[in-house]
Amino acid sequence: MKHALRTGLAAAVAAAALSVAVPPAVAANAKTDQPAKVPCYDTRVAALDARVPANPSQISAAAYNQARSILAAAGSQTAAKSHPVHGTSSVPVRYGTSLLACSRDEFRHDDRNAPLIRSGMTPYHWLAVHDAARAMGITFW
Repeated sequence: MKHALRTGLAAAVAAAALSVAVPPAVAANAKTDQPAKVPCYDTRVAALDARVPANPSQISAAAYNQARSILAAAGSQTAAKSHPVHGTSSVPVRYGTSLLACSRDEFRHDDRNAPLIRSGMTPYHWLAVHDAARAMGITFW
């Protein structure tokens, strides 16, 4: 009895999985005016979406220096100690992403006991980090 129940249950699960994985031939060949609807949209996919701008490969020295000044004025010791870029027209984007990440981590550490926190830091520090990222044209860091 148990064996028959297990076999029947396994067959039902396999049939359900097959019906979900393989659409009927009529539906596969049917053309509709509406695009196929996705049942769930994962926000992490937005990073891979072509409509979301990627980080540039290079950032100008002036943009890096402006972002560094924004973060240093907000109180980042990492940004204040970093060397301003000069003598070159642009730098790799990793310089900017590293500056943003280090300042973000520093602000999160300093603001861990603050009464009002946004993404682990005070709104003032959050705004400074995002202003610096915007100045460099960086969207992901």
